[in-house]
This record gives sequence, C-alpha cells and structure tokens, in this order.
Amino acid sequence: MNNQADSLRLIVRQMKNSIQAQINGTHKGTRVITISSGKGGVGKSNLCINLALALTEFKQSVILLDADLGLANIDVILGIAPSYNLSHVINDEKQISEVMMEGPNGMYLIPGGSGMQELANLKDWQLENFLAKLSKMEGEADYLLIDTGAGLSQTVLSFALAADELIVVTTPEPTAITDAYGFIKSLCQQNYRGKMYLVVNRVPTPKEAAVVYNKIQIAVNRFLKHNIEFLGFIVEDPKVRQAVNEQQAFLLAYPQSFAAQNIYMIAAKLSDQEYQLDQQRGIKGFFNKLAQYFR
Repeated sequence: MNNQADSLRLIVRQMKNSIQAQINGTHKGTRVITISSGKGGVGKSNLCINLALALTEFKQSVILLDADLGLANIDVILGIAPSYNLSHVINDEKQISEVMMEGPNGMYLIPGGSGMQELANLKDWQLENFLAKLSKMEGEADYLLIDTGAGLSQTVLSFALAADELIVVTTPEPTAITDAYGFIKSLCQQNYRGKMYLVVNRVPTPKEAAVVYNKIQIAVNRFLKHNIEFLGFIVEDPKVRQAVNEQQAFLLAYPQSFAAQNIYMIAAKLSDQEYQLDQQRGIKGFFNKLAQYFR
C-alpha cells in the first residue's frame, strides 16, 4: 500500500507540473484537492459539485474528477448524460481529453462510471496508468477537485494519500463522526503529511458544526499528532434535496438558500477571498430567504 501511495504522490506531482508548464504566468499553479468521507451518504458529491461552481464564480478555473468508481453520480446530480466516462480511460479506450466535458459555469467534468464495482479497487498498474494519462491533460486549471468514494478501500486511500490537500466531509451523526475519525486515522498511519480540512454537512446550527469539529480535532491532534482545519459547514436545508430531485446544483437553482451561502463561504476560505453576506442580512434578507421556502 505504501509503495502504491508513494507512486501516486509522484504521479500527481508530475501531473501538477505538466499543467503548470502550460500556464501562461497568470496562474499560481494547480491545487489538487481530494474530497473524501469515512462513510457514504454524507453529501460529499453534492459538496464537490457546488464547491466547484462556487470557485468558478470567484473567477477560478476548475476541473472536477468524479473518481467515485463504485457509485459515480455527479453527472446524475447535474442532469447531464456523458458519452464516455472514466472506465473508458482506465480500459485504454479513450483519452482524458475525449472524456472531459464542459459543465455549468465553465467548469469541466471528468465523469466516472456508475455501478462498476469491479473498478472500486483498481490494481496498482491500472491506477498508475490512469493518473499518468491525467498528467497529460492539456489546458490549465486553478483547481483539480477529486471526488472519491467513501470508506477505506485501497483506491480511496490512495487518492487521498496522493493529494497535497484533503477535505474530509462528515455529518453530526455519531456513526459519521466515528467513520470520519477512522478514515483520518488510516491516512495518518500511512504517514499522510498533507493539509487536512473538515466540512460538517447537514448541521442544524453553526454551533453544532463547531461541536463536531472540536471533537474530531481534539482526537486527531491528541492521538494522531496531526492537525485538521475547520473549512466550514452546510446547514440542513430542504432546498438541497429539492435541487437534487430537479437534477440541478443547489448553488445554481437556489443561490440565495442557506446551503448556497455556506458553500460560498467555504469557497472563499479555500481560495483566500472575501465574501460578503450583507445582502442576506436585515429585513430584506430575511424575506428574500423566506421566499425561497415558499417556491
């Protein structure tokens, strides 16, 4: 496993250098960020999509790689039907450039292959071959966001270990918190030295998000000797489920929703930019948001 992780780190580093070599000097370089979770059903893929969209609104170019090979669903959430997906790249049938497609707001999506459980644990050579192809991507991007599967499979851990930055997604449920810690522990046991962030999804209040973060941070710091930074939270918002049913990103369908505002704050922190919420305050802001829930 360690050998695989070492090779992945090298390939991802080569991938970043390849992309940077094509950049005309106006960009600072590509940030490769893996987004993972200890268990399924915590809203990881939805976070990936809406975070990518929020970053594009901050004038950042984004490629979203749907690497959840066992249950890829980003294309479903967005309501698009790709002709090809990652399985065609892994099986040497297509190149990355033939699979990559433009999504909303000018972001680019590399779709995964839904329901192909046999790809959930790739062999070393398959994973290395795939990432070698990824490193040859033409064009430029400020961010490459990688949406992995959930849990402790070899592929998920490898993508996480290979990235310089990692966002761990959890919810306030005790099982989700336990699984998030277990996921982080597995990475630390394999000498992960990148930067870790935590996003707490579906919280009733910001205070609850802080409680969850403190629990995880104290345990990670005390027992694993690592640090995890609080990137933000997303409140429980019925507009999220409504947007999923409509096969739209909630950031686009309901930009004034509470969840959308939370995503903007996360994107702003990640990209070191300011985001003002003044338009959402006061009486006008209250009734603007209230109107969203009567639609």
